[in-house]
Formats: sequence, structure tokens, C-alpha cells
Amino acid sequence: MSGRPSALPRLGPPPAHRGLRRFRAPVPAAPERCELCAVVLAEHNHRHLVDTARRALACACTPCALLFDRPGAGTGQFRTVPDRYFVDPGHTLDDTAWDRLQIPVGVAFFLRTAEPDRLAALYPSPAGATESELDPSTWQTVFSASRLAALLRPDVEALLLRRAEGRIDCYLVPVDICYELVGRMRLLWQGFDGGAEARAALADFFTKVARRAREPREDDRP
Repeated sequence: MSGRPSALPRLGPPPAHRGLRRFRAPVPAAPERCELCAVVLAEHNHRHLVDTARRALACACTPCALLFDRPGAGTGQFRTVPDRYFVDPGHTLDDTAWDRLQIPVGVAFFLRTAEPDRLAALYPSPAGATESELDPSTWQTVFSASRLAALLRPDVEALLLRRAEGRIDCYLVPVDICYELVGRMRLLWQGFDGGAEARAALADFFTKVARRAREPREDDRP
């Protein structure tokens, strides 16, 4: 047996092929498609459905979204997320009400599911959305006087609250933007308090919500 060590296997492509890497075009990402009819969606202009069976969001083209725009459409599994933003400047939420909700951070959103009928409180965290079931009596105590709570559509809308600078802002918003906020915070979160970048993104998010929100009118329905 020879005392010379055997040659190690070569890792990676042969030297002659390594120089070709810089000429390879990046593989384009697959286009986003409607999850019902598979048509290609506009990158920044499409609707969302709530899949109530899986408790998940689905991307949809406008024609498919219109099919599920009314409660009970189809089998009731899919519901179109509305595009309405409301604010109630006269709401009476204060620090006592916030303490009743037992939310350890300054931002939370609250939603009602239809099947089963339950109330949930969710808030952003470094791990994603942290969820806890909300007692109906707490909901009644905190939100009974709110015009927005009476307008809330199950599964597809949420009450979004922010406690900052000595005040509590309350909005009714599409549920998909709440999960968008959760994903953004998870991506940017650093350290114990989130870090400067996450705080700036949060402030920008609520600035945009405030610009879009209006006071509800008599003809607005839940």
C-alpha cells in the first residue's frame, strides 16, 4: 500500500465552468397567481380572501374576489376582505380599558370569527402574531360604546389599536393589513423593544392608516 494520501474529491464545478457563473441570468420569480382561477395577478393591485376553514389569507383576482363579496356566497368558506378604513375620534378607550385587555405591547388588533363564534386578540412580536382568546365580557366592557365594534365584519375586518404618546387610537381596518404589519415587524424587529427601524416602520404604517380612515356614516353596515 502506498504511503501517499489519496486525492480528495473535487467540490463544485470544474474550473473551466466556474467563470460562466457571472454570465448566468438570475431565474425570475414565478408570477403570483389567483389561488382560485390561477390567472396572473398584478404585483401590487389584487384582492385577498379569508379562507375561514384554514384561517388563512388567499390572493385573488378581482372577478374571483367579487364572487365572495357577500356573506354566505358559495359554501361560505371564502370571504372577500373589504377595503374600508374607519376611525372613531370620539371613542372612550383609556388606560383602564387597555389594562382590561391585558395586552403587553402598544399595538394590538381584535377580530371576531364566525365559525366558531369567538373573539381573539393578536399583537405583533418577534415570532409573528401572538394570539389569545378574548373573554366576551371583556369585549363588551371595553368596546360596547364603540361605533366601530358594531360595524366589524367577522373574519375579514379587525379593530386595530395603538397606545402611544398618552393616547389610544382605534381604527376598523381590513384584516390583511394587520397580518402585513405582523410580518413587517417580525422582519425588522431587533433587540428588546424592536429597534429604531421597526419603530419607524410602525409609525409610517399608522400614518398611512390615519390618512385612509374616515368616520363611519349611517349607511355603513357591518
